Amino acid sequence: MATNKLKIGDLIPHFENLRGVDGKIYSSREFFNTDENISALIIIFSCNHCPYVKAYEDRIISIQKDYYESGVRIVAINSNDDVNYPEDSFDEMIKRSTQKNFNFIYLRDATQEVAKNFGATHTPEIFLFGKNQKLVYHGKIDDNWQNPDDVKVPYLRIALDEYLSGKEIQFPETYSIGCTIKWKQ
Repeated sequence: MATNKLKIGDLIPHFENLRGVDGKIYSSREFFNTDENISALIIIFSCNHCPYVKAYEDRIISIQKDYYESGVRIVAINSNDDVNYPEDSFDEMIKRSTQKNFNFIYLRDATQEVAKNFGATHTPEIFLFGKNQKLVYHGKIDDNWQNPDDVKVPYLRIALDEYLSGKEIQFPETYSIGCTIKWKQ
């Protein structure tokens, strides 16, 4: 379904009017046009029902906690069809966010246009944008979705550390693993 896969160096495909579980309406531009000193923006295509996403939720919370003071912000976007996958409905997103105490923004892409514009295909799928709004890392969080204690290569943390220290990112792209985005018929 997605056809416009972003490449390293591409500008963020801007989005507007996505509703967050906090009741606010968000656009991507506001993350870069703010008084906050945001150094990087992580967009994660996510959902509620995928076992891969569930396995990574605590790690995502930990990444936001660990990098918040460095100006890194995480925005999770749920683009899944919520008719055939009611667990991914907005009401269920609110419940999941509250239950897990998400410390990041969780948005609903009801039209699926944002996922299509990013070329997203999986949940979780990571897009890390630098301060200049260009893609610097795309792929997965780490090399072991099943067991955080067995992670050998924390790809996203490595990319963040390298980007924030001004170094070239050694693994700018990894293949995404997880459930496929559930497209509307």
